[in-house]
Amino acid sequence: LVTRTTGTKIAADALKGRVYECALADLNADENAFRKFKLVCEDVQGRYCYTNFHGMDLTRDKLCSLVRKWQTLIEAYVDVKTTDGYWLRLFCIGFTKKVQKQIKKTAYAKSSQIRAIRAKMCEVMTKEVATEDLKSLVQKLIPDSIGKDIEKTCQDVYPLHDVHIRKVKVLKKPKFDAHKLMDLHGEMGGTTDENGEIVATSAEF
Repeated sequence: LVTRTTGTKIAADALKGRVYECALADLNADENAFRKFKLVCEDVQGRYCYTNFHGMDLTRDKLCSLVRKWQTLIEAYVDVKTTDGYWLRLFCIGFTKKVQKQIKKTAYAKSSQIRAIRAKMCEVMTKEVATEDLKSLVQKLIPDSIGKDIEKTCQDVYPLHDVHIRKVKVLKKPKFDAHKLMDLHGEMGGTTDENGEIVATSAEF
């Protein structure tokens, strides 16, 4: 809710900077409900708020369902810069698992193995993020392909399962660019009428 523009107070300024949190299943009907995305309003045109990626998180119940006895929990985090100038902090979580035909009840990793796995986690996350822009990274976060890559890479140290990027924070953003935001939304920034509908300018005819 926001009050209308009065005097020097502009309604659009009250909307800019607002953060909206929604489950991935609400954004894409066929996706998982346990992954939550944060979107920040960066621009307002007519009745439309143009949002950008602001962070990602897993729901509390999903994280709690992953933690079990008789296995080692391994976490790692890394700060990486994308090609378009966003500084992100990625948090990864993974769990050791029993090998095939294992008789022993527990699947605990040694501290040296944990350190090696943590190093590999950081290496994969850095490699995957540093070569991509923010839009491409979000496309990787939706199916959690980075988690699958980490699982594959760490297989030779200790077999892992339930490897996820559990959280992504945006630490720093580049200077706001309206054209980039419009490209992200598939619009080329047409003007809007009094109802907030995007209309073509004379240059587009």
